[in-house]
Amino acid sequence: MNYTMERWNIGKSMDLFGVNEWGGGYFFIAENGDMMVMPEPGAADRAVSIAAIADGIRERGFDMPVLLRIENILDSQITSLNETFRAAMEELGYNGTFMGAYPIKVNQQQQVVEKITQFGSRYHHGLEAGSKAELIAAMGMLTDKQAVLICNGYKDEEFIDLGLYATKIGYTCILVVEMPDELPLIIERSKKLAAKPILGIRIKLSAQAGGHWSESGGERSIFGLNTSQIIQAVDLLIAAGMLDCLKLVHYHLGSQISNIREIRTAVNEACRVYAGLVKEGAQVTYLDLGGGLAVDYDGSQSNFLSSRNYTLKEYCTDIIEAVMTSLDDEQIPHPIIITESGRALVAYYSILLFNVLDVTRFQSGTLPATMPEDCPPQLEYMHQALKDMTVRNIQEVFNDVIYYRDETRRLFQIGQISLRQRSLAEQLFWATISEINRLSKELKHVSTDLTDLDRVLSDFYYCNFSVFQSLPDSWAIGQLFPIMPIHRLNEEPTRKGILADITCDCDGKIDQFIDKRGVKRYLPLHELKPHEEYILGTFLVGAYQETLGDLHNLLGDTNVVTIRILDQGEFEFVTEQEGDTVAEVLSYVQYDPKRLFIRFRKTAEQAIRAGRITAQERREIVQAYEAGLRGYTYFER
Repeated sequence: MNYTMERWNIGKSMDLFGVNEWGGGYFFIAENGDMMVMPEPGAADRAVSIAAIADGIRERGFDMPVLLRIENILDSQITSLNETFRAAMEELGYNGTFMGAYPIKVNQQQQVVEKITQFGSRYHHGLEAGSKAELIAAMGMLTDKQAVLICNGYKDEEFIDLGLYATKIGYTCILVVEMPDELPLIIERSKKLAAKPILGIRIKLSAQAGGHWSESGGERSIFGLNTSQIIQAVDLLIAAGMLDCLKLVHYHLGSQISNIREIRTAVNEACRVYAGLVKEGAQVTYLDLGGGLAVDYDGSQSNFLSSRNYTLKEYCTDIIEAVMTSLDDEQIPHPIIITESGRALVAYYSILLFNVLDVTRFQSGTLPATMPEDCPPQLEYMHQALKDMTVRNIQEVFNDVIYYRDETRRLFQIGQISLRQRSLAEQLFWATISEINRLSKELKHVSTDLTDLDRVLSDFYYCNFSVFQSLPDSWAIGQLFPIMPIHRLNEEPTRKGILADITCDCDGKIDQFIDKRGVKRYLPLHELKPHEEYILGTFLVGAYQETLGDLHNLLGDTNVVTIRILDQGEFEFVTEQEGDTVAEVLSYVQYDPKRLFIRFRKTAEQAIRAGRITAQERREIVQAYEAGLRGYTYFER
């Protein structure tokens, strides 16, 4: 679509950045060009400007980058999941109920888990712990004894004892047997502690989903019991007189499952195992479908890895229909359905805000009106090709200019072309490529050689964040996130940019962006204005990104601000958490900041004795070093 034919407007920005497609109903663009966020879909009268929030953050003394959490959205997502399941069950005549269990691993931050237990309490929304530390966190955070506390992962004696103690004091704490050797230990510890466990069995399905996390499920998944091991577990429980403790059947198909057919196939298979356990005499009442509810990051509503080809209503309806179809024929009561949806709950909740520090624009340079007299013939050919180029011959010119560019490089390496001539050759090359790119827009069919020129000619926008710390999935697995300016959206973005972070790593960049037709290799951006901050937002980053990030270049956690949207476009700051200081980050990698300071102070004293600096200069230098230890690890104005 050619946006330049008529005056730019916010509708074109909405379309260009796909806000309606990926926004989940929470975002839109106001007439003044600001990106707006709503507390829940359809509540435009309560929407607030993200740019205004960013202004408030800076006025309170916090520098970019900032992770912005909007707690209304988390509340809304929990409500939506529970109410959609409830409505589908009511519509289909399902006799069981639904219970959610948030997997702490998706975002373990205390504020996140606290809000999930708070907002989810009216639905008895529980937690899932996959490690001993997560179980301890869950036992301290979860106060609703009716909510389930699912214990997955590898379990040692201490883990099992904690789960049994949780059951004794009233938690609905379900120890899920992930490996055959866990069950004898659970039986032994339950007798030792005189605690009757609530048990689940994780099963290995033959069904397997596609995508990055496909090996989480299937027969070769690292956790779970196959059918032979399930029967062995049943026999062991019968021998111990504890078959009545088996209450739950669990499987995990994977994360970010984009195809609804794979979800339904897995439910059907799990129900057959559930029915088989009922026939064996087990008193199972819970069917835990694990995680997998996907987020439509790119808005394509497809089975692409960063999308999903179903709505939340379709997800809930298909699961319930599959359970009913499988179990009604067996005359087995409908179970309590549990899902461990985490990504879908928290992704929309967080936005990474960061400012642009500088731009390296693609410019071919000013060409001379005439070529120098001593110009090599290769440069003459390039100059003539540029003058004679038309829409009809751009492919031929493209092939020629690459050949002559390579020739000039070869001649430079053997000393037959000067540095100034080499520079002119590069200017001619890029001027020609720029013109080829412009003319190719007039073609109906563009060769594969020319399709990538927009990326090749893109500017580099240097941004105040670390891909490795704040968006690790973008670097590690090519996850696409919606990225766009949060203001000036009533202006046409005339530049094409690739985002570079402030690390010194060539991988510290983002050069793949969401697009309605697949993946775009550049991001439409605005020209920077003097003395005016330009802020971008990366959306849907609430799942995994905070906890997977590392300390690449010793860039630590960002500042975190949580707001709550009130009425009539007002908002309040709920919590403000300062990001890591340099000293804190150094301590994470076993440096002692105090010892570093003492050693540096001695080094500065030696510089005085060597006559390099004065005592006054030493004082200024040491103060600067000390201030650096206390400072933010990111760029500070």
